[in-house]
Amino acid sequence: MKLDARSSSLGLVVLGMLIDEPMHVYRMQKLLKLWGKDKVVNIRRSASIYQTIERLIRLELVDVRKTVQTESHPDRIVYGITAKGRSTLRVWLREMLSAVGGEFPDFPAAVSMLALLTPEDALGSFKVRAEAIEVALKELEEEKRAAGDVPRLFLLEDAYRTALLEAELVWLRSTISDLEDGSLSWNEEWIRSIAAQHKPAHQDENAASELPRAETKARRGDQKPKKSQAGFAKKR
Repeated sequence: MKLDARSSSLGLVVLGMLIDEPMHVYRMQKLLKLWGKDKVVNIRRSASIYQTIERLIRLELVDVRKTVQTESHPDRIVYGITAKGRSTLRVWLREMLSAVGGEFPDFPAAVSMLALLTPEDALGSFKVRAEAIEVALKELEEEKRAAGDVPRLFLLEDAYRTALLEAELVWLRSTISDLEDGSLSWNEEWIRSIAAQHKPAHQDENAASELPRAETKARRGDQKPKKSQAGFAKKR
């Protein structure tokens, strides 16, 4: 069975940490927080790191180097990156830096279903989000000042997050303003009327679902083209 070797953000970060030295999961967790990587990958559950490590082992990107035994702590398994892991790390890194459209964050999905809330409810949620973003931007600015003379290379991820948050805040403030002055609004009756205008008829849905089947049969030779279709083809 072929293993799924698709990239993952946490897998990328774990491999990147193991480039420096072999380590156990407890040390990974400490360094992830110390280096601020917990802001760019989800490590809220310690199990997620173990699950990622198990997947990397199955892919032969990581292996077990040794088990450290201590009296005060449970045995800790030390993991290291393999030669295949080093090459795969760079492949994943190039793909993730250059690819567009492969991410599906929660917020755009929620915005796409906004009509299920009332305008007042949506306004309240947007205000809460805008306040949270303002707090996050202040924290990033404080971290930037505290970084002092740290080279820019190691601050790029924070600069990127700042740019995204600032752009989102501009969008949120504009949308909040439109909701407050009523230029953006909706109600259930209006939504139903719009849905009725754009919802396909049942027969259209059935016809659309039959098209792939008909095309498949035609390719297999199970279905001959109708005379009208053949005649049309000859005229063309």
